[in-house]
Amino acid sequence: MQGLVTEDLKWGRVKENKGVQVPWSKHACDETINLEWSSCAHPPLSIAGLWSAHEVSPFGLISAVHSSAPFFYVEPKPLLAHSILSLFIVLLLVLLLLVLFPPHRSADLYGACLLMRSADSSNPLPFVAAFAVGVRGGRIRLLGVSAPSSVPMAALVNRGGSDDICHGGSLFSNLVDSSLLLSLSRNVDVYCSSRKRPRVTAPLAFRPAKKAADKKQQPRSIDSLPDECLFEILRRLPGEKERSNSARVSKRWLMLLSSIRSSELGARKKSRVEPGKKFLPDLNKDVLLDEQESENNGYLTRRLDAEEATDIRLASIALGTCSRGGLGKLFIQGSNSTRVTDVGLSAIAHACPSLRVLSMWKVPLITDAGLSEIADGCPLLEKLDLCQCPLITDKGLIAVAKKCPNLTSLTIESCASICNEGLQVIGRSCPKLKSLTIKDCLHVGDQGIASLVSSASSCLERIKLQALNISDIVLAVIGHYGKNLIDLSLNGLQNVGEKGFWVMGNTLGLQKLRSITINCCNGLTDKGLQAIAKGSPFLKQLFVRKCCYLSDAGLRSFAETARALENLHLEDCNRITLMGVLGALLTCNPELKSLVLVRCLGIRDIAFAPTQLPSCMSLRSLTIRDCPGVTGASLQVVGKICPQLQKLDLSGQVGVTDASLIPLIQSSEVGFVEVNLSGCVNLSDALVTMLVKAHGSTLKMLNLDGCKRITDQSLVAIADSCSAFNDLDLSCSSISDYGVAVLASARQLNLCTLSLASCSKVTDKSLPFLGNMGKSMVGLNLQHCSLISIHGIGLLEEKLWWCDIIS
Repeated sequence: MQGLVTEDLKWGRVKENKGVQVPWSKHACDETINLEWSSCAHPPLSIAGLWSAHEVSPFGLISAVHSSAPFFYVEPKPLLAHSILSLFIVLLLVLLLLVLFPPHRSADLYGACLLMRSADSSNPLPFVAAFAVGVRGGRIRLLGVSAPSSVPMAALVNRGGSDDICHGGSLFSNLVDSSLLLSLSRNVDVYCSSRKRPRVTAPLAFRPAKKAADKKQQPRSIDSLPDECLFEILRRLPGEKERSNSARVSKRWLMLLSSIRSSELGARKKSRVEPGKKFLPDLNKDVLLDEQESENNGYLTRRLDAEEATDIRLASIALGTCSRGGLGKLFIQGSNSTRVTDVGLSAIAHACPSLRVLSMWKVPLITDAGLSEIADGCPLLEKLDLCQCPLITDKGLIAVAKKCPNLTSLTIESCASICNEGLQVIGRSCPKLKSLTIKDCLHVGDQGIASLVSSASSCLERIKLQALNISDIVLAVIGHYGKNLIDLSLNGLQNVGEKGFWVMGNTLGLQKLRSITINCCNGLTDKGLQAIAKGSPFLKQLFVRKCCYLSDAGLRSFAETARALENLHLEDCNRITLMGVLGALLTCNPELKSLVLVRCLGIRDIAFAPTQLPSCMSLRSLTIRDCPGVTGASLQVVGKICPQLQKLDLSGQVGVTDASLIPLIQSSEVGFVEVNLSGCVNLSDALVTMLVKAHGSTLKMLNLDGCKRITDQSLVAIADSCSAFNDLDLSCSSISDYGVAVLASARQLNLCTLSLASCSKVTDKSLPFLGNMGKSMVGLNLQHCSLISIHGIGLLEEKLWWCDIIS
């Protein structure tokens, strides 16, 4: 070390508070080291004593000094050749000093370390600077610099500093900050920021130990492992049940396990035995056999409603059903607050390859990414329902079309981002598609529907189009390519005219059509309806609603042509009259079984009845609902025409009285089975008594809801005459506890459903009788019975625990 401090450096006498006096060597003209002082309010410390009072080791200078170490800025001029190596040596020596001489608050430790710089590549150590490093109270400080004999030293300086607050801040108050203070470039700079820092009370050597202690105090969790480690742990569990149970440990385990495909988990089971090696028995053989027997076959069905629908719940369902037959059907009925995202749907896709039915209603956060995951992971998907999923576009449909060739049913409702392109790809890629439902999709037009129908015409059996911007072209394509079509529903097609219906019927392509529903289509006229009957010789059911241009002439011509018609339903067709209905009955198929007339304001009583009335011996069911023009005279005519009626529905016919209804009831030759008289406020006990005495042996259902004139007398007649009753509705009637007691005493009755809602005269006294009505009771309605107490309802529920009581 004496070679480092040569005779060329003559140290002068330094007085306290007067700085440093350093004479220049004879080589001062060769190269200069500039020393710049930083301002400090404390007097500088003489560095001469540091060099003279202590021995110098080959690796540095160690001294105990009672004052603080100075801070300074050093800018040597020689070129930097080994900056990285020099920095490494400096840091290594500093750490060595800290280990050999642990600092304490009561003592200061100063050391020296070497910084090697090479200005000449031939000589690796032409310039060696000795930096004095001090540690006081956990703070590291740079004290001075020394140069070799070959390089003149301009000066060795120091200045005082405060132990409490240093204007430049501590040089290494934190090991992490050291990278911000040292900059190795062409010149070596040691820089202290100008901001103030508080004194660090704890020694630097103890800091890492404190952090380690803090970490040890924190609870250890397997969640701290990276995903790769967790994956390797989970995939080594022996069976599906074990993997499912492991997901109960934490949500992170659950989501990680649900993100792994079943094929990845089972990859290690398919290991092959190399030839020539002895086969070793598998210790998990029994588990594997059990797992093979419970292979995912899609037996289970799960339904999530509103708040239950979350990603965590979907992940739990995905894992929980793997070992119990596999998830086959999933129904998500959400709301605007439903938080199901692509993450939950991906969990289903990864763990449920046997999924065959997926229905999502009002799930606003699902995107094409989630639907693509389903397409990749569930190739057996057969039915897909998308309702109010605004973020799903053609991209998601295309993914399903390409990955799910077994798709047989597709429903798209209120999905504003789906256009024609997705439907076109569905038609080309899904040859097994049998059912198609498109509702309220603003961007779906003629191109998408026509392309899909023409491409999938070989298997397409059911089509339902509602509130779409399509024209007559679509109806023409359906009429030409719908050779396998069985059920057709057209609702709210405002741009379809008479020409479309006429072309659809006259193309003669709907030879297999069995049922057609036309709702709110102003384009349906008499000519269009006649053409439909002509092109569909096997049509059995016609449902027409709100078609204001349909008249008696069209109905009569349709009945003459449609010789296979069995069910005729007319609703809100105000141009249809009673004469038109009678004409249709006269000329229709002798196999007509059901006639429904709902809110047809044109149907009214006729002034006189024709002398010769048609006879419709096949009609079994008649419904006349909310037609205010139908009263006694019309019902007498109907009774004479239809003597084989078994089901009668006159709900909402306020004008019906006992006198007008008795002829119709008496005309039945086979006996009524179901009678609905709800809302007929003018009926009395006399009619009910006559009805149950005439048809008590066949009557199974009787609805008297809203008939306020019905009293206990009707219940006495029912108890005496009826033996096949299973459904009785007496809501809003005038029955009392006595009537309930009489009804309960009839041993031949085996009521399954009884409704006493809003019966103001029924009290707690009826509850024991209701409890004795036997185990045949499955439904009991006691809503709005003000005289029945909550305590009595509780006792009744305990006695009829198998019964669904609505109170």
